[in-house]
Amino acid sequence: MSRDAGVSGTLGPGAGASARGLRLVRRRRRRWVRYGAGAVVLLAVGSGVAGWALYAKLNGNITPDEAAAAELARYARERPTALVKDARNILLIGSDTRSGDGNRKYGRDSGTERSDTTILLHLAAGRRSATAVSIPRDLMVDVPSCRRRDGKRAEPTFAMFNYAFQTGGSACTIRTVEKLTGIRIDHHVVVDFSGFKEMVDAIDGVEVCLKEPIRDKAAKLRLPAGRVTLNGEQALGYVRARKSLGNGSDTDRMDRQQRFLGALVNKVQSNDVLLNPVKLYPVLDAATSSLTTDPDLASLRGLYELVRGLRDIPTERVQFLTVPRESYVYNANRDQLVEPEAEKLFELLRADGPVTVSPEGPSNSGSAQSSDYDPYGSSPSPVPTFRGNTAAEDTCT
Repeated sequence: MSRDAGVSGTLGPGAGASARGLRLVRRRRRRWVRYGAGAVVLLAVGSGVAGWALYAKLNGNITPDEAAAAELARYARERPTALVKDARNILLIGSDTRSGDGNRKYGRDSGTERSDTTILLHLAAGRRSATAVSIPRDLMVDVPSCRRRDGKRAEPTFAMFNYAFQTGGSACTIRTVEKLTGIRIDHHVVVDFSGFKEMVDAIDGVEVCLKEPIRDKAAKLRLPAGRVTLNGEQALGYVRARKSLGNGSDTDRMDRQQRFLGALVNKVQSNDVLLNPVKLYPVLDAATSSLTTDPDLASLRGLYELVRGLRDIPTERVQFLTVPRESYVYNANRDQLVEPEAEKLFELLRADGPVTVSPEGPSNSGSAQSSDYDPYGSSPSPVPTFRGNTAAEDTCT
């Protein structure tokens, strides 16, 4: 076989075996390489644009609480000092506002809002643990002078805790918590009914264990006993119901909220939500659309910096408890702190000391079993135990 014949066989029919044919084939190959490279560049640019668009959308969803930042700056000198550099304290506020399309069906919009749920979340230095402390909305506290929503200033008063949010929003609530606990609040997050539901739906519901069936007309709940996966609407009714579930007390409601949050943590950690972009995007979209945060958190970067270490906290070190409380001496329908147990808890959180919880804790909500612990290390006394639960506990067992 001749050399030309070999070339012709290699190039295939119609290509030819001449120098002109070889040049033609090479030009065609170069064109395809250029087109292919161009397509890759377009895909890369397109992906980058799409990625930036998604980032911009999520970033723009978050509402920065500039008014609260300005009010807190006004009182900067009287706020507590953070004692442990890497520890963080975040105040989570569930608003019962009826404004907005997703919230109007829960009642008439009176133009005001209260803190339906308030949780002080302490993230230990090194992110070795997370401790969520519920603060009862009926707890009697000293509320400082706060800037009201109409711009005027309210006088200091002794009132129920949720009066602070109703009067002066998140800034007043933060200052009230700092005055109560001596703990510096580093960040705050406010979420409404609609945002809570959307987040639950975005992770395809949360499984809880019910000891008995629920038939609650007001909350529109009809659920069987046993393991039940709650959608967003059901979850909202479950965590908010007060009069018809359990013993009707706010303590029972907070216990339910804590068990639900533990189940939520388990769900997020167990189904790859944090590692799977396809699963993570709808969760982020739902979450960010409903959040009002301090300006430092009001971006995806700020939220990421906060939560990136949370993935590695074992569920048994994600703890939930209620601040030690008992019935208020002058009104059984209100609460007051149990002392010295409440101050021991606050000292532990201020010093980033170990907080231990147990479902078999003392009868008073959140009370400590030990009375001699020194969080600053000057005494070898045992660590106190508070009544509470962890995200690792299975409420069905």
